[in-house]
Amino acid sequence: MKSFVKKLLGHRPSPTTQVGIDALKPNWTFHPSRPDGITAAVRLTTLRGLSSAPASTAIVPITARPRWISYFVYLPTGGALTSAHRFTLAQLRKAEAGLCVICAAPTPDDIPPELRGMVDALYWKAPPGFDFSAYAIAVREVAQHSPGADLLVLNDSVFGPFVPVDTLWSKMQWSLTGFTASAQLQNHIQSYAFFLKQVDHRTVRALRSVLFAHFSFDDYRGAVYGQESRFASVAARSMSVGALWYADGITCGDPSVFAALPLLEAGFPFLKRSLLSKNAHFFDRAELITALKTRGHPIDSV
Repeated sequence: MKSFVKKLLGHRPSPTTQVGIDALKPNWTFHPSRPDGITAAVRLTTLRGLSSAPASTAIVPITARPRWISYFVYLPTGGALTSAHRFTLAQLRKAEAGLCVICAAPTPDDIPPELRGMVDALYWKAPPGFDFSAYAIAVREVAQHSPGADLLVLNDSVFGPFVPVDTLWSKMQWSLTGFTASAQLQNHIQSYAFFLKQVDHRTVRALRSVLFAHFSFDDYRGAVYGQESRFASVAARSMSVGALWYADGITCGDPSVFAALPLLEAGFPFLKRSLLSKNAHFFDRAELITALKTRGHPIDSV
């Protein structure tokens, strides 16, 4: 009984050892899998955590372009950008695409002033709602003001990108492409970064049960069970979906963690920040710092 309760509360066992690149499947086309009964039950309990969507406003709106990048910056107490933020922004700025930042901060006045000179579009969002509330804004705004544009989305839970962004476009072969995908809970793409082709009102309509217009989850479990783990299956009803790398859940649970350095050595563009905090026990810190330094990333804020 105790084990069942732990599972119901989200404490689910999964493979947690480091793996090599050969444990993952490259260029994986999404196929749906049914969540087990525990996942379905936990998903239902998270509905109690739904709240109103956080307030937001356009400071510099999106305009018509063939391609956009949306970067979500989370500054829940305000303050300055970190050197990691500046590195990411500088890398994204080099791409042949408009750069939009959606910044979560207490008020619009708490957005770092330097951001205005670094981006082509800028939005404020109140801190609640996790990254999916920012993604919903990005998709809706591109659909309204730049219909038909391709959209690369990422959040500041990752370091990088460590490869030129323009080399990534040709790898995005599906209408919705994730960088990594996992079989945990059910087959799904991981939401720290993904790519959408030709975003328009049909995209908004297709994803409205995941990218909510009027609601949000303000707890981690709700965002994972109610949005991230459902994102690919919802999208697959009306578009092609896949990922650059997939972990089947047998040899690896989360490829962005357990195969992090092998992926990086293979030319993967991102490294999860959590490897230096809550997931620091999976890799040697000195090895991670060296990987960042050799790729030109500042280490004063890591």
